[in-house]
Amino acid sequence: MLAEIPTMAIDLVQIEDNSTVLADEFIAHRLGMLPLNAEGVENLFYSRDCDCDEYCDRCSVILSLHAKCTGDENMHVSARDLVPSGERISQTLGNPIISDPDGLGPLILKLRPGQEIKLKCIAKKGIAKEHAKWAPSAAIGFEYDPHNKLHHLDLWYEQDAKKEWPPSEYADWEEPPQEGEPFDYDAVPNRFYFNVETAGALPPDAIITEGIKVLQIKLAQMVKDLSEGDGDGNGAYDGPRSPEFGGGGADGWGGGQDPGFTTPYGNGGNQSAWGGAGAGGGTTPYGTTPYGGAGGSSW
Repeated sequence: MLAEIPTMAIDLVQIEDNSTVLADEFIAHRLGMLPLNAEGVENLFYSRDCDCDEYCDRCSVILSLHAKCTGDENMHVSARDLVPSGERISQTLGNPIISDPDGLGPLILKLRPGQEIKLKCIAKKGIAKEHAKWAPSAAIGFEYDPHNKLHHLDLWYEQDAKKEWPPSEYADWEEPPQEGEPFDYDAVPNRFYFNVETAGALPPDAIITEGIKVLQIKLAQMVKDLSEGDGDGNGAYDGPRSPEFGGGGADGWGGGQDPGFTTPYGNGGNQSAWGGAGAGGGTTPYGTTPYGGAGGSSW
């Protein structure tokens, strides 16, 4: 729920005109951290899986920004000024999240009189493992056994644990322990309470649902790998490989590819540039050494 749920974020910024006091890289970084609506992102391709050269409407959303301060006071440019352009899968996917009472969204920059900013943003699908800007949630906490029936917590207290450790808000959802109730050594936690703080791209319930989907996909892939194994519990490896690996060569590299431990001066890598076919590196450019022939030693 923190690192593997796909969302939308600005990944590329093409700045056409920038007369502000801020550097292009600084503005691009601020744009990348803006939360964008990610509802329906499952219908969008990852850019690495798309057939386009750089970006298209099947793997990205284009946002444009053009603002110029023509008045006498500073002008605030916010997320509301980002305008979606081009075709999109849905009319909400990639829109900036605006939740403040004024309806402006996060502040991007300020323009002094006469300054101008014109740019194009390309928002793409990604996960927080690639960059934190794709994180769907800001913080996630969980709790179980609010009455500490399982005794998993050793509460430190001075006089009275019940007064110094008040019950949490979830204590009303479960039955409190009874006086003199025997301890169940086989009891395990079976109810967990999650507190999800969203970053704005997805609602909290959607983050929980998408997190379960990611976990199901991982478990299904593990079951598939185990069931398609060769009998020893290891499935077929389908990860990145060398382009020629398994291509039919005698050495397993395909096409008799050089395994990488020979030199351009002979076979087996044990010959210098100064020896012949049978010299084995025992000669020098000045003839044989006084200590013997090829490979020999007077010792």
